[in-house]
Amino acid sequence: MLLCLTANHRNASFDLLDRLSVAAPSATAELVAQSTKVRGAVVLATCNRFEAYLDVDPSDATLLESGSDAVQATVQTLGAASGVDPAELQGAIRVLRGDDVAHHLFSVSAGLESVVVGEDEIAGQVRRALDFARKDGTTSSALERLFQHATRTSRHVRTTTSLGGAGRSLVRLALELASSRVTDWAEARVLVVGTGQYAATTLAALRDRGAADVRVYSATGRAARFSAKYGVRPEQNLADAIGDADVVITCTARYSVSPADVPNADRRLVIDLGLPRNVDPAVGRLPGVELLDLEVLSLHAPLPELNAASDARELVGSAASTFLAERAAAPGIVALRKHVYDALDAEIGRVTARAGADAVSADATVAALRHLAGVILHTPSVRARELARDGHADEFEAALATVFGIQIEQAPASLPAGFAADGDAEDRTA
Repeated sequence: MLLCLTANHRNASFDLLDRLSVAAPSATAELVAQSTKVRGAVVLATCNRFEAYLDVDPSDATLLESGSDAVQATVQTLGAASGVDPAELQGAIRVLRGDDVAHHLFSVSAGLESVVVGEDEIAGQVRRALDFARKDGTTSSALERLFQHATRTSRHVRTTTSLGGAGRSLVRLALELASSRVTDWAEARVLVVGTGQYAATTLAALRDRGAADVRVYSATGRAARFSAKYGVRPEQNLADAIGDADVVITCTARYSVSPADVPNADRRLVIDLGLPRNVDPAVGRLPGVELLDLEVLSLHAPLPELNAASDARELVGSAASTFLAERAAAPGIVALRKHVYDALDAEIGRVTARAGADAVSADATVAALRHLAGVILHTPSVRARELARDGHADEFEAALATVFGIQIEQAPASLPAGFAADGDAEDRTA
């Protein structure tokens, strides 16, 4: 069974996420080695997200409870590695189980759960998380299939919707609208709040507009490094930096600008590109301040990108349903293949025993029989997946019991050797 322990910008402090992201990923090998309930683990750690994806023993009777053995073992191990009190970690995480895990990871990988919806970095981080688990030997066949499907889904979302370009388009739309308020970008003093990829994209768009005086502020102390890389001026105090700016652009996961951060001014333009909001709407009601946020942007010039998330969510939901249907069909498909190949192996044993010196002919016969078995199994396997996608996997399993006497007890922990994870039976050559 699959579990996901997630702590992110919506339910955990960034201090906690920072501590987890540094040390906890290296603890997964210890977790898998020491826990009898955890068969595999992949950790996804970013600046605003920490998630542990687990393949656990479904016989754990407490699995549907927050105090399950697998959850407790994970909390204890990750907490000890990162110096986080287990009680604090337990209170910050949300536990997802079964079908919800696939829906969540597919949505995360597509950028739908990011601070800036549609951001591109997360897809690469998901791929690297699986690579690290492979290197550490902590992945499992169930987690491999889950993460590979998530990666394919994120690519499909980016190639068939406008979500992948949403951030870049919204930045440029915001600056286009702001240009009616900014007389000369070359003379404007601009403050960018944030130092991530979205901030870099914003800076590029500003320079295309001719902005020369750009400063950057980061609540996490990363302004100096960002400034050195991109040639802008770092700021240490947010209120002072806002007080000295004509235009403030927020695009960060780690800060919310409140009225207390904004000194009185004759005129100041604040652009909030964050989702969720980076700027308290009350800032827009301050004297001399005009606030442009995503809601205002959509009213002024609606873009397909602003609705792209709903299209992407439909694709993610469909992909997750297909993945889950294939998992539901897997026990029946595996049982049928085993039944056919067991019979085939018995027949091959008799053929090779009789072959004697004619070994070359026997080898050719074995190869032909194995290929024939794969051909015979193809259509039932496809039909099983179709039935599962329609919610009728039980009909296929009932047919196996009626026709072949095959009884399906439970989903296997992993596919037997010789069977493809996502396709039809592999031709098993002698």
